[in-house]
Amino acid sequence: MGKKRITASTLQDMKDRNEKITMLTAYDYPTARLLDEAEIDCILVGDSLGNVILGYDNTLPVNMGEMLHHTRAVTRGVDHSLVIADMPFLAHKTGHGKAIRNAGRFIQEAEAEAVKVEGGSESLEPIEEIVDSGIPVMGHLGLTPQRILQFGGYRIQGKTPEKAKKILEDALKLEEVGVFSVVLESIPQELGKIITERLEIPTIGIGAGPHCDGQVLVLHDILGLSEISPKFVKEYEDLGSSLKEAAKSFQNEVKKSEFPTSKHSYNLEKGKLEKLKKFIEKTLKSDLLVL
Repeated sequence: MGKKRITASTLQDMKDRNEKITMLTAYDYPTARLLDEAEIDCILVGDSLGNVILGYDNTLPVNMGEMLHHTRAVTRGVDHSLVIADMPFLAHKTGHGKAIRNAGRFIQEAEAEAVKVEGGSESLEPIEEIVDSGIPVMGHLGLTPQRILQFGGYRIQGKTPEKAKKILEDALKLEEVGVFSVVLESIPQELGKIITERLEIPTIGIGAGPHCDGQVLVLHDILGLSEISPKFVKEYEDLGSSLKEAAKSFQNEVKKSEFPTSKHSYNLEKGKLEKLKKFIEKTLKSDLLVL
């Protein structure tokens, strides 16, 4: 029997007993399967796939179809981790119940167990509607990439008392409307500590210091597969260099006719080989080569 499935309430239990929470991104089946086997608590199907998978300049072009496609792939590989899907740009700002329907598609069509929604006070109404519909919601404050055009770039947030107060107030409002956790991105660690202590729900930091209840990073960043990595990223492996070296080795061996060898080729038993040779000779003589 496998490990017990992580749920939104599991994360609350972890905060209550001071156990740190881990979260990494995944966008496909094999990666999700490996993270699940590594017993990562939460797997985020982030709209960061726009940057690291689809080659967009930012997350803004990512749409529901793309998010659903990748979320379905991820959930097929998971038995233990809590799978959270990002609501893409404007998906929760459409009004007339469409925010609930978009969130519901992640649950019904892609089998995610929660959604993440960026924004504070400006997003409270749709977040509350989604929560009231029975769908667990993770909030996201600080540097919210979907507002990158307003921020003028990927810049640290909450550096002034006024802006820090706004983030804290928004975190308290999100807790009040029922989110089960809040991601805090690119804020001073002191502010991360204050918010974590003030909230009863877990905080998940990404560039928010060590005092948050958990930490999340983009998988491609920690594996050395991203073109640019923020200050808060720790590179645990340099798979980018390993991948290029493997590709170069393949290139060189093929060019020199060193690959494939008989070891990497299919070999028939002697009797079957003779029959195949006779068949080929007969086919060639008949001018009806169909192999």
